[in-house]
Amino acid sequence: MTRPTDQPLGPSVLAGLIGSGIQASLTPAMHEREGAEQGLRYVYRLIDLEALTLPAEVLPELLTAARRMGFDGLNVTFPCKQAIIPLLDDLSDDARALGAVNTVVLRDGRAVGHNTDWWGFAESVRRGLPDTRRQRVVQLGAGGAGAAVAHAALTLGTEHLTLFDRDAGRAEALAADLSARFGAGRVAGGGDLAGAMRAADGLIHATPTGMAKFPGLPLPAELLHPALWVAEIVYFPLETELLRAARARGCRTLDGGGMAVFQAVRAFHLITGREPDAGRMLRHFAGMVGGR
Repeated sequence: MTRPTDQPLGPSVLAGLIGSGIQASLTPAMHEREGAEQGLRYVYRLIDLEALTLPAEVLPELLTAARRMGFDGLNVTFPCKQAIIPLLDDLSDDARALGAVNTVVLRDGRAVGHNTDWWGFAESVRRGLPDTRRQRVVQLGAGGAGAAVAHAALTLGTEHLTLFDRDAGRAEALAADLSARFGAGRVAGGGDLAGAMRAADGLIHATPTGMAKFPGLPLPAELLHPALWVAEIVYFPLETELLRAARARGCRTLDGGGMAVFQAVRAFHLITGREPDAGRMLRHFAGMVGGR
């Protein structure tokens, strides 16, 4: 996008992403492009612990530096989403409930943590899988991302969510936490995947399987059936083996791009105080992913 030379520059915004191994992140480009579209001088920096050869223990120093350097906000990803919580002045209700922060707003001398991951997934489902039955849903993965998308599924009205994870104890712990917040009987750790899949309206995939580094399917393909919808959170690649297998069996599918974009949509609003154009950000994301 080009700007007329006689058009004055708007307010400046300084933001960044703290995490490890984040060089391929599309978040900076999404924020900077939308900022430019809105007339902002938006600068978004990657603070990659891996590239800088820094341990996660430097997180307090990085947050202090961001405050002193006038950052307006930060996004936070692995391995800092939980570690940053004790360093903040306050949390949003959602971040407190999920025990994870992916967006920090730095304003008026205070650092306030938010979680936009769950909203990003919920908005993606609302737009990409409208009018689908969500009474009984199976979810694979009960880690940090799994906690966010499970929260989203229950917020969207899922009546019974069955969680599966390689670590059965982690699935049970998340089920107990969600049941305490959303009501007894709505969430359970799973034991019989085949049986749960037969009864399910939808499948949410929240593990790394399918990423370029972890190719493959997260479950046997024969457990997929035409009455099922399948929602993915992996977006590199956008077309995962799971989505291909699901479509081949007649399932409605939702790729992980929507969650990636809509968490950024909400984070942009929190950091800048401006309402972004979600459709424009979706188109920009699609263009970037298509070029890879």
